[in-house]
Amino acid sequence: MHITDIPVKSYEKVVHCHDPRNGLQAIISIHNTILGPALGGLRMWPYTTPRQALLDANRLAKGMTYKSAVADTGLGGGKAVIIGHAPTDKSERLLRAMGRFVDTLGGLYITAEDVGTTVDDMVIVKQETPHVVGLPHGMGGSGNPAPFTALGVFFGIMTCVQRALHTDSLKGVRVVVQGCGNVASYLCMHLHEAGAELIVTDIAPAKAQRLAQQYAARLVAPEEIYDVPCEIYAPCALGGTLNDDILPRLQCQIVAGSTNNQCLTTAHGDALRQRGIVYAPDFVINAGGLMNVALERTPEGYSAMHALSKVQTISHTLRAILDTAACQDISTQRAALLLAKEKLAKGHSTQAREGGKPSSKREKDDSTISVA
Repeated sequence: MHITDIPVKSYEKVVHCHDPRNGLQAIISIHNTILGPALGGLRMWPYTTPRQALLDANRLAKGMTYKSAVADTGLGGGKAVIIGHAPTDKSERLLRAMGRFVDTLGGLYITAEDVGTTVDDMVIVKQETPHVVGLPHGMGGSGNPAPFTALGVFFGIMTCVQRALHTDSLKGVRVVVQGCGNVASYLCMHLHEAGAELIVTDIAPAKAQRLAQQYAARLVAPEEIYDVPCEIYAPCALGGTLNDDILPRLQCQIVAGSTNNQCLTTAHGDALRQRGIVYAPDFVINAGGLMNVALERTPEGYSAMHALSKVQTISHTLRAILDTAACQDISTQRAALLLAKEKLAKGHSTQAREGGKPSSKREKDDSTISVA
């Protein structure tokens, strides 16, 4: 196992692991640990280049810093990515090697399931390191975080509907769901039960067809989804769809979904505001799963009731962000970043007062990742 540090500006630690014996090529990115150890999921994806994997890990890690700060988890932000195609490349040997890689950081980074990995995979990783959350209930863990992520997104959607559509009802409201994975499945259930009209798509047609049949949704081709007239666009696939090419095509009043890093840059949050679209910042409304797994780290241990109570706070936080954006005449993306940075600054001050070693890192630009 060959582990190499990668210098990245404004990040505390980024490391690359190459373990050809076990087929592992992975990156762990630790953005900020002012508030506590960095927690973030383990993603497995067939990145075309190591550079692409590095950029994704770094963007996701930064997003986790903000998500953890806003959600008051007492944790920092990090992310891990494995380069590979999960259905064909994932194996017990690879996952155990990843566990050993995580363990080399001595608890600075805590891992969990993400795109391309499962709760069962975390059980295998756990054989090599204690720094894992999102374990099965039988092991004292919180289980699959997807239901809590979806519930938080649903609460966020309802908050936006109240603000933008001036109603408490989703009956007849058209919701475009881009991506039909684990979280989206639970989200569609909540939306369908609330009376929404669903339009779904996925690059894997079978996933979209299953949700369409289950929830009487209309199927749309992936490349056509952005042009569908609707009240709500819910990105639930990979990030970056709110960009220069896609934004002009959207025909919605609200953007609220589970995907991380939906805005390609902070400027795209500004563009949503300029178009009069109410945007629920992703790292605010998709924090339910993080809130859920983070409870495994508390002295009291995991409690589903406590998790539900935490997830319900997403509505209050989002309302505060919407109010701040309106009062300061800024985008909701910038308002959410202000809140996150305020909490990080408080953590930095507390650490300094308590004699800890405050980080010398500073956030310079939320729109780009610069690699030294």
